[in-house]
Amino acid sequence: MAADAGRGGFEALDSCVHCGFCLQACPTFLVTGDEADSPRGRIELMRSLEAGRLPPDDPDLARHLDRCLGCRGCEPVCPSGVGYGHGLEAARTVLARARGIPFVARAALWALTTPVVSRLVYALARVARASRVPAWLAGWGRVRFALGMLAATRPVRTAERGMRNGSRHVDSALRIRHAALTPVLLFRGCVMNGLFSHVHDATIRTLEVNGYAVREVANQVCCGALHAHAGLVDEARGLARANVAAFADGEGLIATNSAGCGALLKDYGALLHGEPSAAAIGARVRDVTELLAERGPVAGAPLDIRVAYDPPCHLLHAQRVAEAPLRVLGAIPVLRLSTTPSAAQCCGSAGLFTLVEPEMSRAVLEPKMDELRTAAPEVVATGNPGCAMQLGAGLRAAGIGATTRHPVELLDASYRAAGLYA
Repeated sequence: MAADAGRGGFEALDSCVHCGFCLQACPTFLVTGDEADSPRGRIELMRSLEAGRLPPDDPDLARHLDRCLGCRGCEPVCPSGVGYGHGLEAARTVLARARGIPFVARAALWALTTPVVSRLVYALARVARASRVPAWLAGWGRVRFALGMLAATRPVRTAERGMRNGSRHVDSALRIRHAALTPVLLFRGCVMNGLFSHVHDATIRTLEVNGYAVREVANQVCCGALHAHAGLVDEARGLARANVAAFADGEGLIATNSAGCGALLKDYGALLHGEPSAAAIGARVRDVTELLAERGPVAGAPLDIRVAYDPPCHLLHAQRVAEAPLRVLGAIPVLRLSTTPSAAQCCGSAGLFTLVEPEMSRAVLEPKMDELRTAAPEVVATGNPGCAMQLGAGLRAAGIGATTRHPVELLDASYRAAGLYA
C-alpha cells in the first residue's frame, strides 16, 4: 500500500520520534513486554531493513515483524502521525520477496481467495458447518480452534422477542416513504460471500429500509487485503485493479460490511500509487454502518438482549469509524449495549495471523475472554469476518454462552420484529 513507489512505503515511518505513546496500545507488547515487539521497536527494525543494516533473512527481524498483528492500534495514539500500517506492509513485501511466505499462509490464500477453488472450499465448509460437527469438536488447540472459527460463521437462528419469520424484501409501503432511493453498490468480498452471505442479506434489507437501493456488481474479486498484509503486494495490486475496473462503471457509493475489506478498498489510491481511478473508487467506499448512521437509522422493534460491542481494528483504527456502529445498535430499543475495557484492543485474528502465529493470537485473545466472561453478554457484535470467527471460537472454547453477530444482523432482527419486511 505504498504511497511512494521509490521507497515502497517506508517513508510512512519517517515521522516517528520514539516517544513511546504507542507502547500501551500494542497488544503484542502488552503480552511480551519486549521493546522489539512494540511499534517503536519494530520501526527501528524496519528502518534497519530499508537501510540494509539488517538482511531480510535475519531471524530476529523476521520473528518480531511476523509477530505484529498489523492492527494499527498505534496509529490513533501517535502524536506524530506515523503511518505504521504502510511501513509494516512495505517491510513484509521485502521479506516475502526474499524468503516467501509460510506454507500455511500460501495455502489459506489459495483456498480462500482463488475464484474456482474457493467456491468449492466454501461449499464444503458450509456443509460441514451445517452438520454441527465443528461446534461439537471446537475448543483450544490449533485444529479445535479452527473448527470453532468455522462454527462461528453459522447464521444464528435466534428467538429474539417479537421476531417472526419474514421474506427478504422490504415492505413496499416503506419504500414509498423515500422520495428517491440512493443507489449503493455492494462489495461482496471472498470470506464474507463464502461464509457470511446471511450478513449480506441483512445488509441489503437494512439499507433498503433506510432509503438505499442496493445494486450488485459483476466481475468483482477479493479485495486483496489478506495478500497485502502477507507482503504479496503485487497480487494485491492485481486484485485491486480488477475491482477498480468492476466498480468504475457503476454509480453511487460502495458499501462493505467487512472492516478489513473496507480499510484496503478506501486505500486503493495509495496501493496503486495514486492512480486517479483507484483513488476515486476508494473515496466512494463506506462501511455499512456509516451509511446507516447517515440516515438515522430508522428505529426498529425492541430486542431485549445483552450485547457487547467489540470494534474491529480495521474499522476503528484504520478507517477511524467509531460512532456509526454504536448509532446502528442504538436504533434498537431496549437492547442493552456495553463495551469491555479491552474492546479497542485487537482480538488476535488479524487476517491470517491466527493461522500462522496461533500462540501469540491466543495470548492476545485471552484478556478479552476474561472480560467477556465477567460481562456475560448474550451477543458479541463485531463488523469483520475474521473478528467474528476469532471471538466466536474463543467464546466457545472458554465456555462462554454468547454468539458473535454483525451489528446489521441485530438491526435486521429488530426490523423484522417491527414488521418492516413483506
